[in-house]
Amino acid sequence: MSSDLEWLLIRKYNSFLVKRVPEGPVLSKEPGNLTNLHSHKYSGLANAKTIDITDNNGTIEITTRKTKGSSKAVKGARSKSTIRPRSGPRRAVGIAVGSARRGYRPDLRKAAVARTAALVHAQKEPKPTPEKKRRGKKALKA
Repeated sequence: MSSDLEWLLIRKYNSFLVKRVPEGPVLSKEPGNLTNLHSHKYSGLANAKTIDITDNNGTIEITTRKTKGSSKAVKGARSKSTIRPRSGPRRAVGIAVGSARRGYRPDLRKAAVARTAALVHAQKEPKPTPEKKRRGKKALKA
């Protein structure tokens, strides 16, 4: 089945749609959707080539769908690459961009970089807040 026909069948009704505000954007929770926007370009269900970037217990997993694999196969139809925790944001973004450089959905490069950078930023431990310095009469008493 072609990706255009799949999109026509699932675009109005699927279990991943999120409609919060009537006038607002329609979002999607489907796997393989990098921006979570409900559109044909970012759809993980309708496209034959998808990139899925997820956080799994501190490691970032980049999963791509193999085009020659069967659509019904679960493990054999996907290839995974993992980024170790604390490997650095430049390395993580470089691995995410690598698939787009090799010609696998180059139109998703910007979205893949943004998703990977957001996951790396979320994994960072926040800096401790410094103690507030007392000033004026309270500082003289102590």
